[in-house]
Amino acid sequence: MPKAMTKSQLTRLLAEEANVPRKAAATMLDALVETAIKQTKSKGIFTLPGIGKLRKANRKARMGRNPQTGESIRIPRKTVRFRVSKVCRGAIIGLPWGRDKALRSLAKAYGPR
Repeated sequence: MPKAMTKSQLTRLLAEEANVPRKAAATMLDALVETAIKQTKSKGIFTLPGIGKLRKANRKARMGRNPQTGESIRIPRKTVRFRVSKVCRGAIIGLPWGRDKALRSLAKAYGPR
């Protein structure tokens, strides 16, 4: 399986695509991550248009055991889910509503630059 892109590789790519210095691209990426965390924590959901949604989810708690003492403990089941958008999924696996629709929907949402 190929390796995932590192933060420095992503920063370099963003800087080249946006014609901005690497430092500015790194700052934008850090701000995006920080915003996603804050919004998901406070509102319970964060949407990245064209990519997907981060959502807080509560599941049923379960009982566990402390391996050192053998004491039974309750383990809360707070978790975070990520759901990939249809457009992104289609673009990745080659469905008819793939990349072209993704670009049109983003252009429609944000208008011309």
